[in-house]
Amino acid sequence: MAFDGLFTTAMKRELQTIENGRITKIHQPNSQETVFIIRAGGQNRKLLFSVHPSYARIQFTEETIQNPKEPPMFCMTLRKHLEGGTITAVEQVGTDRILKFTIRSKNEIGDDMERIIIVEIMGRHSNFILIDPEREMIIDSMKHLPPSVNSYRTIMPGQPYIPAPPQDKLNPFTLTQENFDELISSFDTPKAVVQVLSGFSPVHAEELLYRIANASGQSPYKIYQEFVGIFSNGPFHPNTVEKDGKLLFSAAELKFTQVPATVYPTLGDLLDKVYFARAVRERVKAQAADLERWLDNEIAKLKLKVQKLTKERKDAGRLDTFQLYGELLTANSYAIEKGQKEAVVENYYEQGTTVTIQLDPRKTVIENAQRYFSKYTKAKNALIQIANQLEKAQEDIEYFEMVKQQVMQASTDDIDEIRDELAELGLMKARKGKKKVKPKKPMPESYQSTSGVKISVGKNNRQNDWLTSKLAARNHIWLHTKDIPGSHVVIHDEEPSEETIQEAATLAAYFSKARGSASVPVDFTQVRHVKKPNGSKPGFVIYFEQKTIFVTPDEDVVRQLKA
Repeated sequence: MAFDGLFTTAMKRELQTIENGRITKIHQPNSQETVFIIRAGGQNRKLLFSVHPSYARIQFTEETIQNPKEPPMFCMTLRKHLEGGTITAVEQVGTDRILKFTIRSKNEIGDDMERIIIVEIMGRHSNFILIDPEREMIIDSMKHLPPSVNSYRTIMPGQPYIPAPPQDKLNPFTLTQENFDELISSFDTPKAVVQVLSGFSPVHAEELLYRIANASGQSPYKIYQEFVGIFSNGPFHPNTVEKDGKLLFSAAELKFTQVPATVYPTLGDLLDKVYFARAVRERVKAQAADLERWLDNEIAKLKLKVQKLTKERKDAGRLDTFQLYGELLTANSYAIEKGQKEAVVENYYEQGTTVTIQLDPRKTVIENAQRYFSKYTKAKNALIQIANQLEKAQEDIEYFEMVKQQVMQASTDDIDEIRDELAELGLMKARKGKKKVKPKKPMPESYQSTSGVKISVGKNNRQNDWLTSKLAARNHIWLHTKDIPGSHVVIHDEEPSEETIQEAATLAAYFSKARGSASVPVDFTQVRHVKKPNGSKPGFVIYFEQKTIFVTPDEDVVRQLKA
């Protein structure tokens, strides 16, 4: 990663396009993210602020982030002070990962007022602070830091705003050639550069040293100026590269990696690619942590049950022996006297062999034979029960693993629907304090093929059933990964092109347990060939007249198809 001071400088340039823009709406999807809708340059821009400890950032985003039904108090405070206001300036504090937004707004009685937003992108210390500049006082912040937590600066409503302590490093944008020439000999490692120059992360330090080492005819200082100039003046080259299993990104080309890069139109698009899916997964994981644990426990219990039933089936498999003993004792009853503890008789099923049968000396031969016939009947009935229980346990394992896969790929709304489904089936208790409301119509996720055909994806079993049995027409095309838990996918067209089928199959493979695999088999057929057996669990269907296509899940294709 490389959201360092240099990248922040480039991001500032991209964000300055909303100067003089008007803040029309403010949302707070969760405790770590805030979204502004800003009208600027004749279009609406969505500005995301995140103070997540691992994914802290500020960017324009095209992604959809779900909002809670009731806005948090911090969101209400922002709306009171900022909605309807105009962003007059976007600035960077020094070369740190700190951006300052100046907003001109109006108070309750219509008088002009000015507010400042300070966004500090500092890992787990990241914060979003709203300030009254006239009184130099904090109005509120996403994270509150009392004196007991931070003795240097208190971040609490009503407290004076104290800036973060500056780093004791040189400003890379004002470094003279004289200073550079003095330092260049000490720049033997990326770490050495990071320790001296403000705003440099190890990634950009390594890139600088690589460019200087591979310069042809240009002075090191010239190379240095050109490199830092990219971040302050452009042109930007938003890109990501995979290096030693790590994903690196920058606003400048990373030549030192010597591997092909993926280039994006804007820095916001780049950050959507790098962070968004991870941040969504993090939000869902926090919401569904207890559900995942419950599913893991249920699957573990069922697998243990299967082991025990398999052993019982093996033990009950001796029923043929019990039947044989009963028949042999009956046939040889004339030769066996009461009181014997065992009998050695000829096995007439295998000529020339004998069988030793244990007897109860208190019973007659016929009574001992009846005892073995009873064991045979009991074992035969047990085998039927064990077979039924094994089938049920395997079906439950398959169902829970399918639900777990859906949880792993769910949105926050999907999680609520999954909980409701499990509660309706009586598999888990409904959450306490949840009011009974009229069930909402399931809303499968919508995508659009390159040729403009609508494609729907069920993200949980309620959506799967609704999509396949209610929403789709009988002549539409239905897709599902072959013998792999996954989503129902429907192409809303009776004769889609091969390209559309390929794209829909990619969606089916991506929203399945085989997301990380290659060459995933996906079956497709008309919806009229898909049937739901009576009494089957949600999401379960059988289908026929299918064809199979092999695809490799591709996140970039999925993002491009998102409607």
